[in-house]
Order: sequence, then C-alpha cells, then structure tokens
Amino acid sequence: QVQLVESGGGLVQAGGSLRLSCAASGTFFRRNAMAWYRQGPGKQRELVAGITSSGRTNYADSVKGRFTISEDNAKNTVYLQMNSLKPEDTAVYYCHAEMQISKAVPFTTQWWGQGTQVTVSS
Repeated sequence: QVQLVESGGGLVQAGGSLRLSCAASGTFFRRNAMAWYRQGPGKQRELVAGITSSGRTNYADSVKGRFTISEDNAKNTVYLQMNSLKPEDTAVYYCHAEMQISKAVPFTTQWWGQGTQVTVSS
C-alpha cells in the first residue's frame, strides 16, 4: 500500500504564495512519476503540474511561469510552489503518484492523496 499525505493548503490573498507538499510512504519498488491535480468548484479535475523520475516537468498553460513542481527523492516528497496566486486557482489540490509496487511486477499503479484546499481571495 502507498499513502500520499498532502499539506500546505490554506487561504491566501491574490498575488500571494503557498507551497504544497506531498509525502509518499508505504511499500513500493519505484516511484515513476508524481503530479498535482486540482478540482475547482463545479469543474473537472485537471492536471496542474507533473514530474517524472528523471526530473522532467510539465505544466498546465494556466500556471506556467507561476507554479514550480520539485521533488526531494530522499524524502519521497514532491512540492508545488505556487506564486502570484489568482482567485481562479481556488480548488482542492490532489497529489497523484504512479508507483511500481514490486520489482517482480513490471507495471505501475495509480495513487491519490486526500486533497488539500487552496482558497485565493480577491
């Protein structure tokens, strides 16, 4: 089993910053990729940013230049630094991971965190 625990959400004024953290724990062989998704009120869940095991990153167009995803491999933790926040960034942010659970089983499984609320006031 894999657990993803998010932290760092909260209420911030427009233009402010927050840093989200997602710590992965449990038993797994390899962490292939991790990402942050978000789901705003009345909206579908969307990809915000992702990072592969080789460090390659990708971002939604709406957050490019404002958000930065990074990781600490030693801590199995991924971060999302969010700057210049806008009211439209208000959403529940979810951590997502693709894990290879066992060396003997050569495919990945998907895991989700419980979500952390980010609210940006205007």
